[in-house]
Amino acid sequence: MSIDRLIDCERVVCVVGSVMGVTQLRDVVYIVCSESSTITTFCATTHQRLRDIDVEDFKRPWDIAACEQTSQLYVADCPLRDTACIWRVSADATDIKRWLPESPSDTFTQWKLSVTSSRLLVTTEDAKQLTQFDEVGNELIRVRLPDYMYPSHAVESPTGTFIVSHRHTQLKQYQVSEVNTKGQPLRQFIGPLGHPVHIAVDSEGNTFVADYDNGCILLLDVQLALRRVIIDEHQLNDKKPWRLYGKEEQSGQLMVGLHRTVAVFNVLQR
Repeated sequence: MSIDRLIDCERVVCVVGSVMGVTQLRDVVYIVCSESSTITTFCATTHQRLRDIDVEDFKRPWDIAACEQTSQLYVADCPLRDTACIWRVSADATDIKRWLPESPSDTFTQWKLSVTSSRLLVTTEDAKQLTQFDEVGNELIRVRLPDYMYPSHAVESPTGTFIVSHRHTQLKQYQVSEVNTKGQPLRQFIGPLGHPVHIAVDSEGNTFVADYDNGCILLLDVQLALRRVIIDEHQLNDKKPWRLYGKEEQSGQLMVGLHRTVAVFNVLQR
């Protein structure tokens, strides 16, 4: 299966506040916004507003990810040292708990999340590391990235490596890199590339990149070579992409988090 192009935006879901994360669990879309204590929910097919999930102790939601196998949502909250945490919220909202970190000493800022199978991957900017947890919160692996790599977001690839969007502090440019479990770079995509704030990877290893500075979504192949700009600034109505969620094999849709909206695109295949 190869991705040919994206049709024009099918639907725009309006929310209150800046979109900090968007994900999908079965037929429900979940969105978190800055300075909001709720998880906004929509039907994935009709895009009708559903009942919000209230989490009174939310401080500043920063990202959200969902696990199909466990029916759990994970929300990164309050990216400030000593107060940052990850909440675990069941899809039916009957179980809400402050989940990670377990140790007060293991706190760090600027969390971003992704889920592969039942494994949660946490990207930490200031510590320059990736940490993966199992479904009960046990640490599986901690990947120390090179000192020059200041990560923004990471996802696990189908082959067990990690795709990382980051700033190269020595070269003073943004890159998307593939690293192994020891943090060693295997390949890079350098550009043209603005600020790759969020990424998604499909089952064939294609990488979608939300390029904030250039206002577009890029599609990279398994070698991290540019295939094309798959959504341009005109399709985004000149709004900057901030978050990205793509499960095109399951839903045929790619969701892009923008300021106060989530744009939903249909993926056409050939």
